[in-house]
Amino acid sequence: MVLAMGAPEEQKSFKLRWSLFRRAHQAIARRCHRESHKTKYATRHDAHREPDPDPTRTAPTSPIARSHKEAGILTDAEWERVRELLPEQKPGQGRPRRDDRQVLCGILWVLDSGASWRELPEEEFGPNSTAHGRYRKWCKEGLWGWIVQALGRE
Repeated sequence: MVLAMGAPEEQKSFKLRWSLFRRAHQAIARRCHRESHKTKYATRHDAHREPDPDPTRTAPTSPIARSHKEAGILTDAEWERVRELLPEQKPGQGRPRRDDRQVLCGILWVLDSGASWRELPEEEFGPNSTAHGRYRKWCKEGLWGWIVQALGRE
């Protein structure tokens, strides 16, 4: 875009139109890719899943899975225990940080469902790259073990 603004007048309008076309095309391609990815992976996972012989049986749930399945989010009490462990974001440095509670719920959703990170619903939990990156960071720092322990307490 910067190069288009510095171009001669006869090339400037062409480059600006091309830039607008390219951005629109990329947005459409991204949406189409997401839709095809959803359908492709949904059928793949369903095809490999064996039917449960006893549908009345309930699966054992861990404290982490229980909290997400029951409420869809962390309960306030669970969040308060976990929030104390998380590092504080320094204000005014770069892009605003994605809400830790939302990201943690996304991580729990992936771990509970057994789905891949790419299948994380972005509308509900934010970008999968953010959730995966924060999960890896917390594991590397040893914080994830503390989070699991905090969620396991009653």
